[in-house]
Amino acid sequence: VIRPELCGVCGSRIRFGKAAVKCRQCQLLLHPKCQGQCPGPCVPRPRHRIWPHEGVLADFAPTTPPLVPALVVQCVTEVESRGLTETGLYRVPGTEQLVREWKRRLLRAGGALPALSSVADIHVVCGVLKDFLRGLKEPLVTFSLHPAFLQAADIPDAAACSTALCHVVSKLPPANRDTLAFLMLHLLRVSRSPDCKMDVLNLSRVFGPTLVGHASADPTPLAIMEDTPRQCKVVAQLLSLPPDFWRGFVGTEQSLVP
Repeated sequence: VIRPELCGVCGSRIRFGKAAVKCRQCQLLLHPKCQGQCPGPCVPRPRHRIWPHEGVLADFAPTTPPLVPALVVQCVTEVESRGLTETGLYRVPGTEQLVREWKRRLLRAGGALPALSSVADIHVVCGVLKDFLRGLKEPLVTFSLHPAFLQAADIPDAAACSTALCHVVSKLPPANRDTLAFLMLHLLRVSRSPDCKMDVLNLSRVFGPTLVGHASADPTPLAIMEDTPRQCKVVAQLLSLPPDFWRGFVGTEQSLVP
C-alpha cells in the first residue's frame, strides 16, 4: 500500500509500504492473513486511476500523504530489499531495452503495479527509477525554484546553506517535496552501504542532472555547461541535511520500507 489503509475485514491499519490483498472486482483491501474471512458477494467499483505516459510528478502521486508515486516506492523498496550489496548501485546501467519495457509496463499499470521481484538484474530497477524521474515534464526541484536551489547550495557557510535549502524545499509542491524526501532517505541508506561503494559524491553526480535538471525544458548549451557541476552540488548539499528533516515529510524510515 502507498498510503495507510484500513483492512476491510479486521478494520486495523495496513501501514505504508506493507503488502496487502485487493479484490479485482470491488477493490476491497485486506491483510493477507484476513483473506480467508473476506465477505461476499462483492460489488464492482471503478479501477485505479490510470497514469499518463508523461506529466509532472503530481500526475503520478496518490491523493493522500505521503504524496510519493507508487512506482517510486516500489522501485526503492525493491532496491533496498536486494540491492544494497551491489557495487555501483545507480551508476552501473541496466539493459536499456529491459528498462524501457519495465517502465512502459509500470506506467501502463497505473496504481496496480506488477511485482518487480521478477526482474533479475537490480540495475534494471534502478534504471527504471532514474528514467521515470528523467522523463517528467519538469525536474523534481521544478523550473520555478531551480535558481533558488542553485543559489542556496552556493552559500559558503554550512549552517546558512542548510537553512536556505530547507526553506526552498518547503516551497516545493507537496508531491515533489514528499518524493524528494523519500529519495533522499533512500540515497542516504545507499551511501551508508560499504558494498555499494556509492558515497554522497558519487550519488550526487548520478542524480544531479536527474533531480535538479535545468531552469527550462529547452536549456541553451551555455546553461547546460554551467548547470552541470551545480546540479551535483545541490544534491550533495541536500544529502547533507539531517535525516530527521526529511522524515518530517514522509514519516520514519521504518514506515517507508516493508
